[in-house]
Amino acid sequence: MNFTPNRNVIRWMVIVFSVVVTSFILWNTYIFFQKLKESERKNIQEYAVAIKDLANQPIDADLGELGIIVSGNTTGVPLIQENYKGELSARNLPEKTLNDSLKLRELIEDYKQVNEPIVTMFNGKPFTTTYYGNSEVVKKIKYYPLALLLIMFLFGAVILFFYRSTKAAEQNKLWAGMAKESAHQIGTPLSSLVGWTAILRESDIDPTYVDEMDKDISRLQMITDRFSKIGSVPKLSAVDIVQETRDATQYIMSRSSKLIKFEINLPEENIIVDLNSQLYAWVIENLIKNGIDAMKGKGSIKVALTSNESKVFITVSDTGKGIPKRLRKQVFTPGFTTKKRGWGLGLSLAQRIISDYHNGKMRVRDSKINHGTTFEIMLRKA
Repeated sequence: MNFTPNRNVIRWMVIVFSVVVTSFILWNTYIFFQKLKESERKNIQEYAVAIKDLANQPIDADLGELGIIVSGNTTGVPLIQENYKGELSARNLPEKTLNDSLKLRELIEDYKQVNEPIVTMFNGKPFTTTYYGNSEVVKKIKYYPLALLLIMFLFGAVILFFYRSTKAAEQNKLWAGMAKESAHQIGTPLSSLVGWTAILRESDIDPTYVDEMDKDISRLQMITDRFSKIGSVPKLSAVDIVQETRDATQYIMSRSSKLIKFEINLPEENIIVDLNSQLYAWVIENLIKNGIDAMKGKGSIKVALTSNESKVFITVSDTGKGIPKRLRKQVFTPGFTTKKRGWGLGLSLAQRIISDYHNGKMRVRDSKINHGTTFEIMLRKA
């Protein structure tokens, strides 16, 4: 799909806008996070100072604001305080931890890594040292930017998927349009050829020549009809897929080099499947031609058909160069080809005929480098 300059500009504007918005949110989250941590630190400082002042008050003194500060420290910040005697006290920690001095010492080491301890002085000497961690709110906000980035990543992935789906849809429309236009362009000279053959039959010319021309004209008419069906829903009929497979294979076989050996393994009984005969024949012919190209005109082609109670499996195998494992999923992509002069449409259209029009499946069942490739088609019985 070719983007116009305007669409390119719009796309980049959306990308830049998304980056700016994300950066703005992350920056504001960071500022809020730092302010919240600073606010908690001030609360802890006030608490530490209040504890020091409280310890130096007479027993019968009115605690007033000191009591409010000490009792009102309910911000949920876990803290451990060590006085000048080495005695420990803690708040906002589990009950088991409050009575476990070893655990408290371990937490002190952890808190040192998180926040700088707050030391209160009395008469020029350390009176208390307060170690504290982060509250639950700070912990959650800490990981908020990561969650935001993950959301933006998922959002970008959705945009990319939508872009690729749109691109694939437009490519399919392009191929369908090209096919219909080709059918239209071929139709005009075909009409003239039919008229000329009628004139030649009335002339003094060996009729076998005209018969051969009629066969080729019929073939071109069938190809034109196939191309005209691309992009529209074809009509399906209940037909014997065994006979359809045999006819398509024999048509290619009669027109192939003697260096190509064909092996056809088809059951004797009829198997009825809802098919569009012309499009199905196109698929089989396309797979066989691809196999012949992969073998460079010399090797073996094997066409086989098996079935179970509800499904039919058709395989087309060659002894060509094989498909690397990393490319097996790409061979059905429109425009993908390993040929120097290929358009990369054959396998893409073949898969579309099987999956979209016949509700079946088509895949590379097996492939080995320099040993060959096997394509498999799965269709449901009527």
